[in-house]
Amino acid sequence: MELSVEEERAYRGEEGPAEEAAYRILVAAGEAAGAERLVPVEWAHLSGVNYNTIGEAGRDLLAELAAQGARARVKATLNPMGYDRDSVGRYGLGGEFVAGQEAIRESYAAMGVEPTFSCVPYELFAPPAGEAQVAFAESNAAIYANSLAGMRTNREGALGALASAITGKSPHSELREPDRGGAPESAVVVDLEGPTEVDYGLLGLFAGRAACGSSVAIAGAGEPDARCRKALCGGMGTAGTCARFALGDAGGARETVRFGREEARAERDGLDTAERGDVIVLGSPQLGLPELVGLASMLEGRRFSRRCMVFCPRAAKEQAARLGHARALERAGCELLADCCACLTPLVGPGEVDAVTTNSVKGAYYLNGSTGVGVSLRPLSEIVAAEAVPR
Repeated sequence: MELSVEEERAYRGEEGPAEEAAYRILVAAGEAAGAERLVPVEWAHLSGVNYNTIGEAGRDLLAELAAQGARARVKATLNPMGYDRDSVGRYGLGGEFVAGQEAIRESYAAMGVEPTFSCVPYELFAPPAGEAQVAFAESNAAIYANSLAGMRTNREGALGALASAITGKSPHSELREPDRGGAPESAVVVDLEGPTEVDYGLLGLFAGRAACGSSVAIAGAGEPDARCRKALCGGMGTAGTCARFALGDAGGARETVRFGREEARAERDGLDTAERGDVIVLGSPQLGLPELVGLASMLEGRRFSRRCMVFCPRAAKEQAARLGHARALERAGCELLADCCACLTPLVGPGEVDAVTTNSVKGAYYLNGSTGVGVSLRPLSEIVAAEAVPR
């Protein structure tokens, strides 16, 4: 990899140990991917925040970098952590987990990273002007940025995005080119009547597996609304390495596959593993303010008959509280949880529940495979119809 004079100095350790470590991470990742150079980025979104996923080793690494003086050179935001600090005392989490999570939070704060704790940074901030270069580690956010928000990013790893925050650089790739590497080599042609957000999530999972490279074309998907777009990105982020989709024409693709009701059913069969959940889980990716408002409207005059956990960014939770929607959701039996997500939080696990009901394909993928609980996968409209009763 070709480095500038300034980058070479930092790589050799002349700018301190934290910069050296960050550049060595970027160079190793870039050379493994065949990158010829580093490019400046304006924004880094970091994963590697939840103590459940990075553990003691991650906590110690972050503490060491912070002690060495690592600081974010560019705008830097954070993925969800393991719990909502406003209500952590209600869930009986172990002291070791809480101590580890708080240490991680403090290290990121020392490095100047914004404590957003959200997997939907594209809903919290307007994208930088132009087709900005960014470095997003959260998979659904990277796919959303490349496909729908006019930004350019690799699907960064946790360490790579952290190194990008410290240096303001990221390895070059075809995704960062003006033409994004040209027309996708593979395409998915959708043949579904009245697709729901679950169908779009399954489409994302299917298309991610079908993609031959970093991009895939999707034809016949119509114009998905905000909920379905997020479901598509979330589903795609769970499978393969695809980092971008192009809605519209499948022309130019060398390989084309169909996605109809049969294919959707096959994808769903591996995720829909329970008849009914003990608890309803919504928000993977996290729900933004418009979705919270929509949920409150769907539940007007009704109340869930069983526990419902709703995961959202803190900014959305606070806005919903100011506008009265949080109170309406609470009256409808919803627990609003900020700063965390249904995936990999100890708040939803086999020690707490046997199965959950959700409309999230991404959530179903991780809850089944990593958390070890069963999932009843249903569209939100069906969940409300089946689980909400007049109050």
